[in-house]
Amino acid sequence: MVHRAYDSFQLLDNSSIRIDAIESVGSSLLISCSDGSLRIYGPESSAGDQRSPSPASEFYSKALELKKEPYVLERTINGFSKRPMLAMEVLKSRELLLSLSESIAFHRLPNLETLAVITKAKGANAYSWDERRGFLCFARQKRVCIFRHDGGRGFVEVKEFGVPDTVKSMSWCGENICLGIRREYVIMNSTNGALSEVFPSGRIAPPLVVSLPSGELLLGKDNIGVFVDQNGKLLQEGRICWSEAPAAVVVEKPYAIGLLPRHIEIRSLRDPYPLIQTVNLRNVRRLLQSTHVMIVALENSVYGLFPVPLGAQIVQLTASGNFEEALALCKLLPPEDSKLRAAKEQSIHIRYAHYLFENGSYEEAMEHFLASQVEITYVLSLYPSIVLPKSSVIPEPEKYMDISGDAPDLSRGSSGMSDDMDHALDSEESADIESRKMSHNTLMALIKFLQRKRYGIVEKAAAEGTEEAVSDAVGNNFVSYGNSRPKKPSKGRANTYISSVARDTAAILDTALLQALLLTGQPSAALELLKGLNYCDLRICEEFLQEKNQYVCLLELYKCNAMHREALKLLHKLVEESNSSNPLAELTQKFKPDMIIDYLKPLCGTDPMLVLEFSMLVLDSCPTQTIELFLSGNIPADLVNSYLKQHAPNMQTTYLELMLAMNENSISGNLQNEMVQIYLSEVLDWYKDLNSQQKWDEKIYSPTRKKLLSALESISGYNPEVLLKRLPPDALYEERAILLGKMNQHELALSIYVHKLNVPELALSYCDRIYESGLENSAKSYGTIYLTLLQIYLNPRKTTKNFEKRITNLVSTPSPGIPKFSQGAGKNKVRLSKKIAEIEGAEEIRFSQSGTDSGKSDGDTDDAIEEGASAIMLDRVLDLLGQRWDRINGAQALRLLPKETKLKNLLPFLGPLLRKSSEAYRNFSVIKSLRESENLQVKNELYSQRKNVVKITGDSMCSLCNKKIGTSVFAVYPNGKTIVHFVCFKDSQNMKAVAKGSQSRKR
Repeated sequence: MVHRAYDSFQLLDNSSIRIDAIESVGSSLLISCSDGSLRIYGPESSAGDQRSPSPASEFYSKALELKKEPYVLERTINGFSKRPMLAMEVLKSRELLLSLSESIAFHRLPNLETLAVITKAKGANAYSWDERRGFLCFARQKRVCIFRHDGGRGFVEVKEFGVPDTVKSMSWCGENICLGIRREYVIMNSTNGALSEVFPSGRIAPPLVVSLPSGELLLGKDNIGVFVDQNGKLLQEGRICWSEAPAAVVVEKPYAIGLLPRHIEIRSLRDPYPLIQTVNLRNVRRLLQSTHVMIVALENSVYGLFPVPLGAQIVQLTASGNFEEALALCKLLPPEDSKLRAAKEQSIHIRYAHYLFENGSYEEAMEHFLASQVEITYVLSLYPSIVLPKSSVIPEPEKYMDISGDAPDLSRGSSGMSDDMDHALDSEESADIESRKMSHNTLMALIKFLQRKRYGIVEKAAAEGTEEAVSDAVGNNFVSYGNSRPKKPSKGRANTYISSVARDTAAILDTALLQALLLTGQPSAALELLKGLNYCDLRICEEFLQEKNQYVCLLELYKCNAMHREALKLLHKLVEESNSSNPLAELTQKFKPDMIIDYLKPLCGTDPMLVLEFSMLVLDSCPTQTIELFLSGNIPADLVNSYLKQHAPNMQTTYLELMLAMNENSISGNLQNEMVQIYLSEVLDWYKDLNSQQKWDEKIYSPTRKKLLSALESISGYNPEVLLKRLPPDALYEERAILLGKMNQHELALSIYVHKLNVPELALSYCDRIYESGLENSAKSYGTIYLTLLQIYLNPRKTTKNFEKRITNLVSTPSPGIPKFSQGAGKNKVRLSKKIAEIEGAEEIRFSQSGTDSGKSDGDTDDAIEEGASAIMLDRVLDLLGQRWDRINGAQALRLLPKETKLKNLLPFLGPLLRKSSEAYRNFSVIKSLRESENLQVKNELYSQRKNVVKITGDSMCSLCNKKIGTSVFAVYPNGKTIVHFVCFKDSQNMKAVAKGSQSRKR
């Protein structure tokens, strides 16, 4: 016997006549005897009240249950039945007693006068009553009959159906009837009598159908009870296995009581339906259920099985270690005892958890610790090797002594066992217990427990931190919490720690969880914990991680606590150790310099100086990634440049180049100027070195010089005058030309390309750039650049005269501008220019007389030719005219050419020019003809419109006023048919004007 669920008490002893059937009404017993009499017994305590039968309501209200005391005979009704009584049942809702003997009879309570007898039930051997609907079904031979109580004194037959064999047991199941016939169970449809098979019945015992309070059925198959639903489908709750085949079964939650041949078995209704209690009573004839009491009738005596109070059963089960049954009984406690129920459940869960923990079922133990809702410190006291924050208060075991009874001592200094056991164990046994408590399985169970508790605790801690932050902000006394977590004062930080129960609990949980994860070999899970919102104690976790060489987790711990300097120092140390020839054996992975860069990326916006400081450590090993870090982190470029200039000048150029490559507008003029200055300094050093070795050549280009030339041409943020002063007077002419071009000194720049570098292609490219930029910017004088190059070709001596002096004067007193040309007055020039002007057309002349001829005259040209006609670069002039004829003003160019220039040499220039002029002339002629034709068409249409004739007769009416036109002035609409008075026309126009004005005002 597991525990005592019912107390057996003898209610009636030594009856002189054999008992056939028994029933209870209130506190009275109705016993049908073998002599056909009905005897009414009452409790001994009320035997002195000899009164006449009372009304039914008073009869029922005397007592609701049988009393646990001997019963004595109160009244005898002789001749109640002619044959032995098979069964009796009290129908409480209708105040009737149903008896099955020769037939089925109904008696009115409490006087027991016969109300109705169903004669058709003569010979019936089984019946079932539906209390809800008032339906009665009974089985007689191979027939099943259904009757309905009409609410008065009679019963009405509803249906009658035939069945394959004799019915041994039956019960209502919803709208249907479950029948246990000789060999099987079937479900009968009470409407049409259709039968559906369930499963075969047993071979030893007869069929047994028991209706459950839930509406389901328990069907007997020899010694096994099978659960089915109202449709006969098997349920998955398992099977009740009795020790023998029961003759009757009564269900009273949470137990099922079975009448067996040699005793009565009480089993739990919880899977696997264990045996709870055995009541040794032999020769039991009847077992029936009264109000909370089981009535057991023997041949000459009656026993009552009175339920033991749930509280006492729970204590028994807990003491015997049957915790599951105890918890199940706790759920049956009445709602008014909710506090008692919660206390008992917590006590059972705690004791059950300790029992499971000591027996190695760690995960199940943690499930019950969770259900008990004890503090996490109570559970963590079972793990003395896990270090917890000292600020936390560990609850004393006495706090739970009242609910856990003999719970073992749980102080962190003990092993979790009682003091007597501690004294009995020697040091080796204690060490074995400690190691078992820190084994992998125990720690895995603890991890699952902490993870399930963590969400609610961390959420509450975060909410408290948010509330305090908001209240401090409102009170102008804001306290910084970082990532919504309490920060303890540490080096480099001044955060304030505010005590909070929720945050203390969260700190205990996260600190313990981190240690448990690492002790079970789950560094990745520990890393995920640190990456999210956590309350790990910094000091304890730091020491633990250092001890276990978990450097990745330690880095994340520093990071989540905003200890970036400590993290970067550690990371730099680990990178150096990884790159050393003899790395530490504790390093489980190789740390690379780019890890420092990845760590610094999020800090660019918050602490740029820290980023610059530690980026210098990896600048040499990862220059590109470091520069990209500066660029992608939006660190001020001036700040990065000054820091690089001071700590890594060799990387300054690389940074500025990448900065410029990303976006020219993102780099300031100062930085552009500094980058060009750096290039120029390197080029000057390179020039001096080659010049000292007498190896200098203008056509030699080092990589830096190429960068310098590209920078001078592409960027515009530098100061060309400052750079021009740094150039040597007899070298670096290409750089000088670019700088002069930036100062709009195009003549000097072209002179360098032509006379110093002797590269006419560069001069032509220079002119093309100026011309194309002028087109884009709509500059007025961009077309004169080719004429300037012509002058240089035609007057080489004049342009090279005092070249250095002019540059020196330009640098000292800069006067940027484009040189202008003087207007010639020679007759031959005028005559030639007139001819060319006629060829090109007026729209081809893009030079104004004042803007193109201010720097040269015919006399100057003649003098220059006379000084050295052989020095004129006529071939280059002709090449220029032939290549860029469409960009050069022909009239101006011809005026600059010498008189001796042969016309056949100008064919490459004049040929396409004349063809273009002829094409333009033809196009304009066509356009003119089209315009004239269009004009004629419009005139013709005008004449045709003017030819329209309107005839006014005496019957002509005004379309507006509907009056005759007569001799009044009239107007005709464009369609030629609508005629109106002129006055009416003017009035209508005025009205339209007024309407339009009002609409515009409304808008």
